[in-house]
Amino acid sequence: MKVLVTGAAGFIGMHCAERLLARGDEVIGVDNLNDYYDVRLKEARLARLSGKFSFVRADVADRDAMERLFSEHRPQRVIHLAAQAGVRYSLKNPHAYVQSNVVGFLNILEGCRHSGVEHLVYASSSSVYGSNAHLPFSVHDNVDHPISLYAATKKSNELMAHVYAHLYRLPVTGLRFFTVYGPWGRPDMALFLFTRAILEGRPIDVYNHGRMRRDFTYIDDIVEGVLRTLDRVATPDPAFNADRPDPARSAAPARVYNIGNNQPVELMTYIETIEKALGKTAVKNFLPLQPGDVTETYADIDDLAADTGFRPKTSVELGVRRFVEWYLSVYRGMA
Repeated sequence: MKVLVTGAAGFIGMHCAERLLARGDEVIGVDNLNDYYDVRLKEARLARLSGKFSFVRADVADRDAMERLFSEHRPQRVIHLAAQAGVRYSLKNPHAYVQSNVVGFLNILEGCRHSGVEHLVYASSSSVYGSNAHLPFSVHDNVDHPISLYAATKKSNELMAHVYAHLYRLPVTGLRFFTVYGPWGRPDMALFLFTRAILEGRPIDVYNHGRMRRDFTYIDDIVEGVLRTLDRVATPDPAFNADRPDPARSAAPARVYNIGNNQPVELMTYIETIEKALGKTAVKNFLPLQPGDVTETYADIDDLAADTGFRPKTSVELGVRRFVEWYLSVYRGMA
């Protein structure tokens, strides 16, 4: 297939593109290479992609650029991962989130609609669950109480995608990612921040005094789930009941899934795992819960497992060890 991957220089985007290329697909990658974090890392990711790969440097929020992209390349399927990431940064720079995550997503939807894309798989987030207290988080639960603008933009993506599925019969599938980590990860994520600080002998910031749990999900497992979803084109649910609508299902060709590890880990346990992999103890700076943060994430992945056979396989111990090996052998030489 010819697959468009937006955010191809990003963490998940690069790994997805690698797997698509390895199985023989043609990949068009698009990314604006913004400086939200180290551009050298993004360029190094792109350098790993070869073969039937073409790269377009453009911003998904640029309407004209996206119209040209779809017109010239005519992708069959799309994995949309480009977004302004980060919960806390959305409190500081809200306009960037609306431009990239809302305007940008509209441009992708329009491109898919007008070029006859067979299936759009797009990134949502576990953050849409907001103040929900029911665990594990289920796609069948209501998600109308976000607590960050980032979460609100991701929820808006799900709503916008459903509209296009309903009006134009564009098959769409949203994936709510749960704390993705691994080699080539983002420098603003906990594993990266902790590893760097511990190696440099600096204190690490531990929010909510360590009383947090996250459904840490290794990148290889995430990519497996993304590709399985891409290959299973969304279809209308014949059992959908409009009198009792299920948030995860639709009479339109639209689906939403959780994609996580299904095994939440205590933050302090995660830190201990990093310390063990590094052979060094962290100096901890305990802080209160930050605005926009939630205390726990836990993915119910039954729907994704039932429909695609997805099941995560990588333990946190193995995943952290692989990240540390990459950091020491590859990234430290780049920094």
